[in-house]
Amino acid sequence: MSQWAAPLPLPDRAAALGALRRAAPVLPVVLLLALVALPAGGPFGAGDGSGGTLADALSAVLVAGCALRLVRGAHRPLSRLAALVLGLPVAGIALAAAGAAGTTGLTGMVRYLQIFVLVPAAVLLLVRDARDFRLVAWSFLGLALWQGAVGVHQYLTGTGASYMGSDVRAVGTFGPNDIMGMSTVVSYGLVCAVGLALGPGAAAADSPSAAPAWEHWRRPLAAGCAVLLLVPLSLSFSRGAWIATVVALSVQLLMAGVRRAVRVFAAVAAAGVVLVAGMGVGSQLLSERVGSIGRVTAAPDQSVTDRYTMWAAALGMWREQPVTGVGLKQFPAERDSHASLALSSGSDVAGAGTDFHRQALLSPHNMYLLVLSEQGMLGLTALAGSWAVLLVRGLRRAAKSPPGKRCSPDRAPAKDCAFVACGLLVWQLADFVYADIGGPSTVLTAVVLGLAAWWALADRGPREATR
Repeated sequence: MSQWAAPLPLPDRAAALGALRRAAPVLPVVLLLALVALPAGGPFGAGDGSGGTLADALSAVLVAGCALRLVRGAHRPLSRLAALVLGLPVAGIALAAAGAAGTTGLTGMVRYLQIFVLVPAAVLLLVRDARDFRLVAWSFLGLALWQGAVGVHQYLTGTGASYMGSDVRAVGTFGPNDIMGMSTVVSYGLVCAVGLALGPGAAAADSPSAAPAWEHWRRPLAAGCAVLLLVPLSLSFSRGAWIATVVALSVQLLMAGVRRAVRVFAAVAAAGVVLVAGMGVGSQLLSERVGSIGRVTAAPDQSVTDRYTMWAAALGMWREQPVTGVGLKQFPAERDSHASLALSSGSDVAGAGTDFHRQALLSPHNMYLLVLSEQGMLGLTALAGSWAVLLVRGLRRAAKSPPGKRCSPDRAPAKDCAFVACGLLVWQLADFVYADIGGPSTVLTAVVLGLAAWWALADRGPREATR
């Protein structure tokens, strides 16, 4: 019998079960991402942003499970540095909660602790090595492809959120009430895809021939997904997400080398010309949206006017209470007494299966100013200081890690993890200039911070897997 007639080998069931058991600790994080993919407003969906979601409930279970394992001694504890960095925001959050009126301070404290302290710490503990990290990164990519596909379908069929009189804005399954949800998820996936594509291939391994077959396709597959995700990101018409993505991808490419950065920038520019100018993908709407980025003082649209009016209101609150702020979740109550008459009554929401209504503007759409107004300089210093430590240590570890997969026991793991972790953190910090927490996608921010914390703060044991 010729070699072409030989039967194909059956899958190694034992090996598959072994891989599943090995990945079991990090599977709750993957499930958390999967729950965010569910449609908003359904009985098991992502919700509409007005309350807790099923993903939020799972994040609480995830935190409780990690705490139980720590108490029973079945899990490695956080290092002193990790506990200090992740626990730094607690003081400012607790103090601001104490200064809030009614029960809003308590609910705000729970939310802040969930997103910025507890869930990131749980992710740091559950991600044990580079393989776990990559599994979560690929899960982010899968979630982004799903949301992006829904968003492109909405644009092509006119079933998206209302934008300039047409129901063409891609919002994925999040609906028009969480207008930033899809753009955030797609941006996360795009950053993960670029990081995985920039990482070392199978040729960098100790035995390239022994690498799994899919490893040879990992980088091309990730690069192809990155190109695909550019389309739904463009159709989200989210200026803040565009700016944050450009900043994050620039950092990733510069981390990989200046020459590679120049080549990729040229390829992306060419692809943009083909998609927009050649194929006419949202050309008129996109050009108008891009042009509006520069119209800050000269004829800005109402959304820009509202944003800067809210920023001014947040600064006014901070001037009254510069140290501790006005209290957690007190921005809506203090808004009218600090905002000028240029602020509109709310933003128009319609399309994507939702009737027209006005959505109240309850936050400044700037995380730094939101924290400054509600928690004062003390809270902002603690929270931003924690993020700064993650960024600096992450970039330093990336600079010290070897270019390929081959690592000595005391070195950081493969570079693709560095590209993904630093890229996600940079994206989040840049996006916080134009957005704050809120909506069903917020829980993903906690996972992003957890991945960044793992890269920057996790101890590198001598037996840590790097492939």
